[in-house]
Amino acid sequence: EVQLVESGGGLVQAGGSLRLSCAASGFTFVDYAIGWFRQAPGKERERVSCISAADGSNYYTESIKGRFTISKDNAKSTVYLRMNSLKPEDTAVYYCAAVFRAGSYFCDMYEYDYWGQGTQVTVSS
Repeated sequence: EVQLVESGGGLVQAGGSLRLSCAASGFTFVDYAIGWFRQAPGKERERVSCISAADGSNYYTESIKGRFTISKDNAKSTVYLRMNSLKPEDTAVYYCAAVFRAGSYFCDMYEYDYWGQGTQVTVSS
């Protein structure tokens, strides 16, 4: 079965950093695009970043460009989201998700099929 498990969230002061991890299992990791999404209380879920199945173009939403970096380790079937210069408005539950896109260099226009349980990120001011 497909499983995505997020970790690395926590409480951090504004300006601080966190690295989120998404450990994947139950599918051929290199054939899937992986995305990071977040949802704050009372707000809609937002796509934050994604990385293509074939290493290439990544996607970042405008609000985090220059602060967050997505990467993956195929040998570990793990995707990371390094978050620097965190702001209170980054506070949310962060989810990773996957969609089959073997051979694709893109990740930003697809509906994602599989989701993790989320990890809480709280940024204090």
